[in-house]
Amino acid sequence: MLKNETMVGPGRAHVAGLRGDYAHIRADYTVDQPYADYTEAEHDRWRRLYRRQIALMPRYAAREFVENIARLAVGEGIPDFDRVNAHLSAATGFRIVAVPGLVPDDVFYDHLANRRFPVSWWIREENELEYLVEPDVLHDFFGHVPLLAHPVFADYMVEYGKAGPLAARMGAIPLLARLYWYTIEFGLIQTPEGLRAFGAGILSSKGETVYAIDSAKPNRIGFDLERVLTTDYRIDDFQRSYFVIESFQQLFDETRKPFGPLYERLRAQEAHDPREIQRGDRVIQRGQG
Repeated sequence: MLKNETMVGPGRAHVAGLRGDYAHIRADYTVDQPYADYTEAEHDRWRRLYRRQIALMPRYAAREFVENIARLAVGEGIPDFDRVNAHLSAATGFRIVAVPGLVPDDVFYDHLANRRFPVSWWIREENELEYLVEPDVLHDFFGHVPLLAHPVFADYMVEYGKAGPLAARMGAIPLLARLYWYTIEFGLIQTPEGLRAFGAGILSSKGETVYAIDSAKPNRIGFDLERVLTTDYRIDDFQRSYFVIESFQQLFDETRKPFGPLYERLRAQEAHDPREIQRGDRVIQRGQG
């Protein structure tokens, strides 16, 4: 990728040649987090990356994200998943599970549907601080885990996971992947303070955190489920359009609609170019890029 961090999620199944060690995975692709094996250099790398991102959060991140990452208290080193799970379980019933990297779609959906979120346990190398081909613990944990402690967002993640098997049976994985991309990875939310980010792909990337909120280049469009399902996305650059929700409750309610009829009607439709405004869009900001 050129500018965003890579993310785990549907449509990004394990590809041969990635660095993760899959030799000793369980049937659900999980492994034990080798916490005692992290070096001081790796913990230091986490601390520096954490400080870089956390400094941006009050200005750019959703309040719910800021509050929950503060409660996790993980600034001093790579998080211990077992310790964090005690907090998550009490808050929403979620827990995180260590994985070597990207996992197949069906495995990913099953984890989410059962309140488990896969987190790559390893951290990027020193020469990858700005560019990463695969999701590491910084992306997966810093970007995703704080909102797993938010009850409504956690419920949304569960509903998303439950939608996966039907999408697979109906040949609609690309549609469902777009929903993940434009919400869980690159979602924006309207707040009394203005637009804020909640997507992990934004909040784990220094460049995209600032770009998503401050740049005049991308479109910001009010969230509409069908529009999102039919909009293509970029994996090699900053986004051309972002979709903006009014609240996490809106997101949850919208995605509890029956997906079968949507898949049937939309799966053969040509995807919209992410650079273009469509008729009927609720345009919050027309991009100049």
